[in-house]
Amino acid sequence: MKLKIASAALMLAALSLPAFAADEFYVVQDVKTKKCTIVDKKPTTTTMVQVGPMAFKSRTEAESGMKTIKVCETK
Repeated sequence: MKLKIASAALMLAALSLPAFAADEFYVVQDVKTKKCTIVDKKPTTTTMVQVGPMAFKSRTEAESGMKTIKVCETK
């Protein structure tokens, strides 16, 4: 009985782990205001466009990346 419970718990943990590891952050730009922001979902609307070259693994990486993206520079 304990083996079945342990096996079920292990399988549940293994299946849920990729969901937690899949966090990605994107640098996007509002089409009208030209303001850049960081979001945790890839943009699917036409009001926001992805301006970063890729998805970032952490918010900190996205913030650093946003500073190097030319269209996001403040003047």
